[in-house]
Amino acid sequence: MMSTERKTIFIVDDDLTNLTVGNETLSKYYNVFTMNSGPLLLKRLERHIPDLILLDVNMPEMNGYEVIRRIKEKKETGSIPVIFLTAQSDHASELEGLSLGAIDYIFKPFFPPLLLKRVEVHLLIESQRHELVFFNNNLLEMVESKTKTVVELQDAILKTMVEMIDRRDNTTGGHIERTRGYMGILLNTLIEQGLYTQESPSWDLNLVVQSTQLHDVGKIAIQDSILQKSGKLTEAEFNKIKEHTVYGEEIIAEIQKNTTEQKFLGYAKIFAGAHHEKWDGTGYPRGFKGHEIPILGRVMAIADVYDALVSERSYKKSCTHEEAVAVIFDNRGTHFDPVIVDVFMSISDNFNEIASSSGIKLAKST
Repeated sequence: MMSTERKTIFIVDDDLTNLTVGNETLSKYYNVFTMNSGPLLLKRLERHIPDLILLDVNMPEMNGYEVIRRIKEKKETGSIPVIFLTAQSDHASELEGLSLGAIDYIFKPFFPPLLLKRVEVHLLIESQRHELVFFNNNLLEMVESKTKTVVELQDAILKTMVEMIDRRDNTTGGHIERTRGYMGILLNTLIEQGLYTQESPSWDLNLVVQSTQLHDVGKIAIQDSILQKSGKLTEAEFNKIKEHTVYGEEIIAEIQKNTTEQKFLGYAKIFAGAHHEKWDGTGYPRGFKGHEIPILGRVMAIADVYDALVSERSYKKSCTHEEAVAVIFDNRGTHFDPVIVDVFMSISDNFNEIASSSGIKLAKST
């Protein structure tokens, strides 16, 4: 037999010989219970649900057709597979039984090997049906779990890669993670305040925030001698640094050629190319002005500058939180989008909390 677990079968027939033969044939492999009437079966079903019912069609008190109607109309018993037992071989009777929900007919008198094989086949089918139902019911959960695992792995790889880039240019580390935190707060608050509603409904906010981690990916193409220089950069060196925005776009564009995942990379490309543009058009790489700058780039500009201000570098001391906030406010309408600056001002304390809890050495307020 296919399974070591013993299934339960009810045999219902008003003929004692049929019950005896059925019991002797099947009881070696299954738990078999015999009943001689439909009402007795229905009573038994109130207490116990079998894996299969073998049901005689012609019985005096209640025929098999009426019994199966009663079985199928109840939620508790409606899914029990029923095989009709009959001495009749007319097609009309078979069609009626199948229409009422029977899965097969077995003709009497029984041929024991055939009876055993038919029961085995139908129990196997029923077992596979249950497995399929279970799989379908749990498919979404399994897919979500697997997707979560894959996303966590991708995020861990991405985080490690960008932090390695982060450390190449004399930052104190954690810049990527902090700007990711700042961006989450800024974007959520912008949405809550009902601002830029033409753009924000199309965002997948989780992907947007995750993709911020690639905003400085272009620095991978900048020489260490420039990134790690402790003194003031020459004009030529600063111009080279500016190119990290274009390099970042090019790197992400190359990745886009090799994957169907475009949404995440589309956001990342905006962040890489637009986070150094300025509201008054004096930024780089393209000198976009005002609303020419993608809104995600305008938001990232504030997060990026705030973190640069409060972080200590080899070539500068850190600002206090209050000083950083003042610099951003003073550049409202020049460096930064005035609307987004106003959002920032309303939640700037949250920025301070993120920076303070990240372990960087913050300047103390005087």
